[in-house]
Amino acid sequence: MNNTGFLSGKKALIVGIASNRSIAYGVAKAMYDQGAELAFAYQNSRLADRVVKLGAEFNNPLSFACDVAKDEEIEKLMTDLQQQWGKIDILVHSVAFAPSDQLQGHFLENITREGFNIAHDISSYSLAALTKSAYKHKLLQQGSSIVAMTYLGSTRVMPSYNTMGLAKASLESNVRYLALCLGKDKIRVNAISAGPIRTLAASGIKNFKKMLDYNEKATPLQDNVTIEQVGNSAAFLASDLASGITGEILHVDAGYNIVGMSDTSNLEE
Repeated sequence: MNNTGFLSGKKALIVGIASNRSIAYGVAKAMYDQGAELAFAYQNSRLADRVVKLGAEFNNPLSFACDVAKDEEIEKLMTDLQQQWGKIDILVHSVAFAPSDQLQGHFLENITREGFNIAHDISSYSLAALTKSAYKHKLLQQGSSIVAMTYLGSTRVMPSYNTMGLAKASLESNVRYLALCLGKDKIRVNAISAGPIRTLAASGIKNFKKMLDYNEKATPLQDNVTIEQVGNSAAFLASDLASGITGEILHVDAGYNIVGMSDTSNLEE
C-alpha cells in the first residue's frame, strides 16, 4: 500500500474478484498501489480459499462471500461492512454472467426468457442492488465513487455476445440513472468499457481467441488492453482527480470504439 498515492486513506470494496486473471484483480492492484484499503466480495464459499490467497498480496483485506443474485446476502455484506468500516469511498462492480448457451450461435435461436433474466439480474440489476443497500446503510457518503465494468457489445453487435450485450446496455443505462439519482449527494457513478481481455469469464464466449486476434489488428494502438491498464483507469475514475466526472462510459480499448473500418493493410489477402 502506498501511503502517498492518490487513493491514500480511501476504502474500496471490490465486488467480483475471482482470480489473478480477472479485471477485478487488475483494479484491486491499481487501487492498492495508490494507497486504498481493500475489501473483497466474491460469489460463494467455493472461491474463499482462492480469494484469501490473493488477499495476501494486498495486506489481507476483508473478504466476504456474497451472491449478488440474493438480496439477503447483499444486505449481510453491507451490514458487515458498516460494522467494520462505517463507510465505503469506492465501490467497484466487476460482475457479469450469462448462461453459456446465451453466448454463442444464432441470437434468436439461443435466447431464452430464463437466460435473459439471469444475465440482466446478475450483470445489471446487481449494480443497483449493491448501491441501494450501501446507500441505505449510509456507507456511501459525499465524495464516494462507484465504478462498473462494461463492454462495447452494449452498443454494437459483437459475434456470440448476444444476450450479454443486452445486459451490458442495461448496465450502462443503470450507471446514468444512478449518477443522476446520487449526484445531489456528491456520489459519482461511472463505468469502464474495456476491450476484450483473456479472463476466465471471457473464456465462455465462443471464438474469443479470434476476437482478440482481430481486435489487435483493428485498434489504433495495434494492441489488446490488459487488466493493469483497466485497473489504472478505474483507480483514476475512483479518485478525487476525477471529481467532475459522473455518468460516463470511459473506453479503455486501445481506441477500438472510434474505428469504423480498420486499416486493411494490416489484414491478410
